[in-house]
Amino acid sequence: MSQVPASACWRHEGLRSGFEVVHFTPHADGLRIDGTTVGLQDGLAFVVSYKLNVDDAWRTRQAQVRTRTSSGSIERLVEADGMGHWLVDAHEAHHLDGCTDVDLESSAVTNALPIHRLGLTQGQSATAPAAYVRLPDAEVQRLEQSYTRLEDQDNGHPYYHYQAPAFEFRANLLYDHASLILKYPGIATRAG
Repeated sequence: MSQVPASACWRHEGLRSGFEVVHFTPHADGLRIDGTTVGLQDGLAFVVSYKLNVDDAWRTRQAQVRTRTSSGSIERLVEADGMGHWLVDAHEAHHLDGCTDVDLESSAVTNALPIHRLGLTQGQSATAPAAYVRLPDAEVQRLEQSYTRLEDQDNGHPYYHYQAPAFEFRANLLYDHASLILKYPGIATRAG
């Protein structure tokens, strides 16, 4: 957990315009990630504030998410036991069974969770289904996704091929040495 910086930020591009800022706080059992994304997507202005807790193996244990739009605010509490069982607002969420990570639609930082957890070497691939929190209603869906570690890029930066078949989306993602996204084509670029 010590390799992540105290904070990071991204500029959103393509799909949405806006900005995301996160702060990382290590603790005895893992890491807390506090963040806020503000943006505009499909004509909808939004603010998403979140607090994520991951354990020392980078498994999501809790996500508190609050979305705000002109329609109002919605809050979600997503909890996991680290073994693939989930609760959404204190109700069992069997559609998420087997997921290990949370993925926030409005966030670039959540793509770091499976990268840290999986520890792939070049040429290795893995599936990483996630509890996907959507905009604007904070609906929590299952998102099948996969990562393949490619040959490192400039200065040895890790490079991954990412796929989310439900959205017919695929992209090559460039990470820094702390496994945080530097370039997510059409989504976000690291700004600091």
